[in-house]
Amino acid sequence: MRQRLLQSVFTFGGWTLLSRVLGLARDVVLGVVFGPSAATDAFFVAFKIPNFMRRLFAEGAFAQAFVPVLSEVRSREGDAGVRQLAARVSGCLGVVLLGLTVLGVVGAPGVVRVFAPGFTDDAEKLALASELLRLTFPYLMLISLTACAGAVLNTYGSFGPPAFAPVFLNLCLIGGALVLAPRLETGIIALGLAVLAAGVLQLLLQLPFLWRRGLLAWPWPRWRDPWVRRILRLMGPTLFGTSVQQINLLLDTLLASFLITGSISWLYWSDRLMEFPLGVFGIALGTVILPRLSAEHAAAAPAAYSRTLDWALRVTTVIILPAAAGLAVLAVPLLTTMFQYGRFEAHDVLAASFSLMAYGLGLIGFVLVKVLVPGYFARQDTRGPVRCAVIAMLVNMVLSISLILWLHDTGVGHAGLAFATAVAAGVNATLLYRGLRRLGVYRPEPGWPWLRRRVGLATLAMVAVLGWPASQQAFWGGLGIAGRVSALLAAVAGGAAVYFAVLWLAGLRPRHLREPAAEHG
Repeated sequence: MRQRLLQSVFTFGGWTLLSRVLGLARDVVLGVVFGPSAATDAFFVAFKIPNFMRRLFAEGAFAQAFVPVLSEVRSREGDAGVRQLAARVSGCLGVVLLGLTVLGVVGAPGVVRVFAPGFTDDAEKLALASELLRLTFPYLMLISLTACAGAVLNTYGSFGPPAFAPVFLNLCLIGGALVLAPRLETGIIALGLAVLAAGVLQLLLQLPFLWRRGLLAWPWPRWRDPWVRRILRLMGPTLFGTSVQQINLLLDTLLASFLITGSISWLYWSDRLMEFPLGVFGIALGTVILPRLSAEHAAAAPAAYSRTLDWALRVTTVIILPAAAGLAVLAVPLLTTMFQYGRFEAHDVLAASFSLMAYGLGLIGFVLVKVLVPGYFARQDTRGPVRCAVIAMLVNMVLSISLILWLHDTGVGHAGLAFATAVAAGVNATLLYRGLRRLGVYRPEPGWPWLRRRVGLATLAMVAVLGWPASQQAFWGGLGIAGRVSALLAAVAGGAAVYFAVLWLAGLRPRHLREPAAEHG
């Protein structure tokens, strides 16, 4: 049983890695074909609105509330109970999201005004964003039903199909930009059509795997089912508690709509690079440990529960601290290599690098939130994360507005927004950690000061090696694509080699990160 968690993380993370690599390729294509412009700003707003809600329903409140209850149903009623609950939950979810989708499509201009009020004074940008939103909004319903199917599969230890599904989104967007856009009068519309097609494909992918396990059932809403009602009760506060990061990022977009043209796009591409390690590791680890923590809590095994959480935090420390430092240090080389082609110019790289550095520093907080929140929801505790999220959101709002007022005319206002979001993530993670300690459900295992010192030393050595070459924007901009890719790979490999070499010399060995054995299942 010792390797089950780690193997699941690698499975989920491996497919997510493929998706993120394709996602980077997608963003390169979007940068080359469309560049930072009014049209791309309009698309990113139109896509961010349903994507924000997707994070609430798919990766946030729904999954965090559904998986613990589903685990309990499976232990009590077996596969038949799981199949029945999945049918009833998907039916209820489908009804709500269908109504929300109709409202979003009909009232698209009003929705855009709410989420990007800066577009109100630009009739052309508002009209284009509204047209795109009518195409992208149905994605919310399709991807949330996909998440329902994926949660069932995750409960049975099948992490591959749900993790592979986002590949379709990236392939559709790449195809839309390269193949369909040149054939349309308004090329950016191709991206809206691509998002809609991807939602259909991602849902269809899950169905054969559910059928093979005998878990496929036609959605049928039953609002009075006691298990459905428990999930809904858990989802209420969880809608806010698990998604404060997305709310903060959405606030960035709202405030950035008042800044100079390109600000939304610069924030988008910075966020995309930050999301790479967050998705490959943070979301993967949080997704995988939730069923394990839920089972250990249901089995009344508090010691095993605490050890699992401690292991997740140790692995996070070793992987994410250098990743965050590397993302901040290598901001210019990354953006130059990925995006400085076609309409994405050198000044765009410099502008986006400021927000990427800020997001990079906040990566530790972003990932810790993904790891710590399951510690609450495995216990079906929704109040703790909500309290932490409320405080973090207030911090973000106050800091964001203050920095916008201060930096509005400097051209780097978007970087201030990214910094505020990063600080809020750190506050959220700190409060979540303190809450678990105060509840007594998490007790750190021995050796934490020893681990922190060694990881900190290795990270400083890596930064010292990468600092000077990473700061030479003219050098990176003067290389061709092959030279940029080769130099970036060499820098990443060199930094990683230094980091792990120092860890080894300092005495860290794989056994220090060994996964605790499962006591049940």
